[in-house]
Amino acid sequence: MSTFLSLNLITDAWIPVRRKDGSRALIAPWQVADDSLAFPDWPRPDLNIACLELLAGLVFLADPPRDSDDWRARQQPDPERLRERLMPFAPAFELMGDGPRFMQDLEPMECEVKPSTPDMLFIDSAGGQTLRNNADIMVRRGRYLGLEPPIAAMALYTLQAHAPAGGRGNRTSMRGGGPMVTLVDPGVGLWQLVWANVPDGKPASPEALPWMSPTRLSTNGEQVFPVDADPAETFFSQPRRLRLIAENGRITGVAQKPFGANYAGWEHPLTPHYRVKAGSELLPRHPRPGSFGYRNWLGVTARQKTTDDTARRAKVIDLWGQRTQAFAEVIVAGWAMDNMKPRDFTFSRAPLINLPDELVERMEAMVVAAESIALALRGAIQPLFAEGEAREAFREAFFIQTQAPFESRLTSLKSSPWEEVAREWLADLRAAALELFEAEALPGLAERDVKEQAEIVRARRNLTAAFQGYGKEGREAFKALGLPVPEQKKRKAA
Repeated sequence: MSTFLSLNLITDAWIPVRRKDGSRALIAPWQVADDSLAFPDWPRPDLNIACLELLAGLVFLADPPRDSDDWRARQQPDPERLRERLMPFAPAFELMGDGPRFMQDLEPMECEVKPSTPDMLFIDSAGGQTLRNNADIMVRRGRYLGLEPPIAAMALYTLQAHAPAGGRGNRTSMRGGGPMVTLVDPGVGLWQLVWANVPDGKPASPEALPWMSPTRLSTNGEQVFPVDADPAETFFSQPRRLRLIAENGRITGVAQKPFGANYAGWEHPLTPHYRVKAGSELLPRHPRPGSFGYRNWLGVTARQKTTDDTARRAKVIDLWGQRTQAFAEVIVAGWAMDNMKPRDFTFSRAPLINLPDELVERMEAMVVAAESIALALRGAIQPLFAEGEAREAFREAFFIQTQAPFESRLTSLKSSPWEEVAREWLADLRAAALELFEAEALPGLAERDVKEQAEIVRARRNLTAAFQGYGKEGREAFKALGLPVPEQKKRKAA
């Protein structure tokens, strides 16, 4: 038997936060405009990221800046103004009840379908097919048999904003399954972090929210385009048809039906996008497993110089440069997915880089050179590792080890001659590659058989030749850096 519980996501204090002094508190959304707050404090990183999206979305919904001048004028927090602007939206933000429910179907469905446990609100929970096949080995079923209303509300928002494929008719999020989220962080507190990620716009009305009207179905493949909805729906999209079930003050079940809103053609302001080729559809980026290092910065935290509009940073990152020249980092986060399977949750920080076109090209050249040398290193370790994840892990270690040198050379770009920076970067790559190779190859070398010893010596010779511009990878690295490529002939490296 279900019993309704009371939680209003506008008026009630339900969001856990950490203050700058280390203490913790619960706040209502309008209290985010409090200069003492540091960061959301949910027990999972994906909920913290989605909470930042939600808070930016609420400000965009109720009181966005008109333009860059208005954004600058309102940088100082004003809790009373935000409370006043948000209060008209309170009826649309009831979690339960007989009327409209936050991010849920307008009409009841609890009696029509068999409910799932609240586990299904979390992207890394076992899916239906996994349960049927009894294959939930890494993530077990039944982790969350009941949820407190606040965490259920946050998990519900996270699922709708990041939803992966979920079986026939269960739609992915507006940005596809597991989108990359990039948030500008000035590093001075929660309000400034939220305000930095609110796009310019006009206030919306409660009626703009999708759960205030009957669900837009996609039974026959119908799609929802930006012209069909208010811009605020970018932060409040509702691809999944869900209804929460409560009992004894807790969320104990979730009813789901297929064929909810099928979004197409949207560009989310907190996600970088790209085109496969000029003129093709604009697609959201998705994180890859592993660290988010310098080779991933182009088109995400650093503008990528293209002539055919094939790579775009998130809108809020480009807006930052128009609004202010102050320092900021970029929080990069999201689920790395393998179709419907979550592999890894990325949470990284990277510098927000705004460089003139000439230096963007040089930064890109440094990345291309590093990618070429990484391929040479991957080939060199062939005698040491079988094909597969071990080689990829070794390659990943190379990029991690060259992260600090890259940042140092990036700073040098602004003051040093390009050829000098290019040769220093090549030396950095050489030092890292040889250190990694020798740490793996030299121990126990004397105990290997003669054939293996010869293969390792040959592999090192080929690797060092790449740093002189020889071999395919060496030529590509030298060309990218604008260094003279030597005549290609067989010779032994020094």
